[in-house]
Amino acid sequence: MTDSRQTTCCGIIPAAGRGSRVQPLPVSKEIFPVGFSRWGRGGDPGELRPRVAADYLLARMRRGGARRVFVVLGQGKWDIPAYFGSGESRDLELAYLLTERPYGAPYTVGQALPFVADQIVLFGFPDILFEPADAFAHLLTHMRDTGVDIVLGLFPAVNPHKMDMVTLDAADRVGNIVIKPVHSDQRYTWLIAAWTPAFSQFMQAFLHQQEDVVRDRYHDTRNRPQAEYYMGDVLQGALSSGWAVAAVRFDKGTYVDIGTPEDLYLAVSSAQMGGENDHR
Repeated sequence: MTDSRQTTCCGIIPAAGRGSRVQPLPVSKEIFPVGFSRWGRGGDPGELRPRVAADYLLARMRRGGARRVFVVLGQGKWDIPAYFGSGESRDLELAYLLTERPYGAPYTVGQALPFVADQIVLFGFPDILFEPADAFAHLLTHMRDTGVDIVLGLFPAVNPHKMDMVTLDAADRVGNIVIKPVHSDQRYTWLIAAWTPAFSQFMQAFLHQQEDVVRDRYHDTRNRPQAEYYMGDVLQGALSSGWAVAAVRFDKGTYVDIGTPEDLYLAVSSAQMGGENDHR
């Protein structure tokens, strides 16, 4: 276990997905406008401006203590760095990486792991908007208090058949993760995570070990749509390898996943209008 009190943290955001379920869109789904906020400095409330989907995750990572965020792109998603630029307007340092492994979010995240070898990682999905805004801080506090290497943020699942459902023991340790079950008696899904350099090292080795099987499954012409590898697969692999995975439950937390047209409509129609400025 790395001493998290002496370790800086950064963010990793996977932004390589094609967003096929919500196409056609005029832009990458990560920068689709979802609501408005005020952009100001100091005591200035700022002007009302559109807020794109990934803005929410960036702001929450910054609030959790990250000052540098690695955004991992897929081919053709150049509109994301064109929009966010250096990150200065969000009081962040943004670095952009390119993945050529289309197998799923873990291999997208894996592209950034060599660059964060000595840092705690804050992880989230740019197309999932969630509350509370200080969720990452709770994960880091739990990490420091318990000495675990990975902590998941759990939320009451809205559509369990679309999510990674999590089983817990009496001490809120994760026992099992079931990806998109047809039926589930569990209440919680995980949406965000924080992990130490030790887990980053494990994940790199695990992804390398699994790559041949994952690649063959992805390119198997019998898979329609192409089989995707999930972050839940990595977490389940860690559990099977004996890693302790802790959890923080946000029983009053809420989220919306904009990955489908119905959920995108819900996010846009209920978006915050002129709300709190958390860019500065």
